[in-house]
Amino acid sequence: MSNFLKAAIGIILAISLAAFGFLIWLIYFKEKSGSYAEAVAHLPALNALLNSLSTVCLIGGIMAIKKGLKQRHMKWMFSAFIFSTLFLMSYITYHNFHGDSHFAKTGLIRPLYFFVLISHISLTIIALPLILITFFLALTQHFPYHKKIARITFPIWLYISITGVLIYLFNL
Repeated sequence: MSNFLKAAIGIILAISLAAFGFLIWLIYFKEKSGSYAEAVAHLPALNALLNSLSTVCLIGGIMAIKKGLKQRHMKWMFSAFIFSTLFLMSYITYHNFHGDSHFAKTGLIRPLYFFVLISHISLTIIALPLILITFFLALTQHFPYHKKIARITFPIWLYISITGVLIYLFNL
């Protein structure tokens, strides 16, 4: 692997770590701005929709590449990336004004919810740099590396997209 690729991956990892630190601060340490909580109340539903659209695009992308349709694969994956980026922007906006959300349900659903939530959060920490690296490798036409890392990135990204919707549904 070239020094250029190593440096780029290092930068992506640093940005991802900074983004994760920012989210921890935003959700758990930033003072809540309750005056806008009602204005952002619709954002969890929007987030679920964006995660659903990302899921559809990811599945479309994997189906396209398995058929050898590289241009279609690229369009699906860029669409998934856009929907995931819009999700992240909406998620940040929601938590900026609403703060942390609490799960009040009891019974068997509670441990199931927390299993899904913890696995979702844990994998998002891994997914962000993987997604960015996978895209970087494709955009710089390092396809052998892209293909190797995409095999790891895809199932993780798909899982967090699906579980993002499940987390919303658990909270209804």
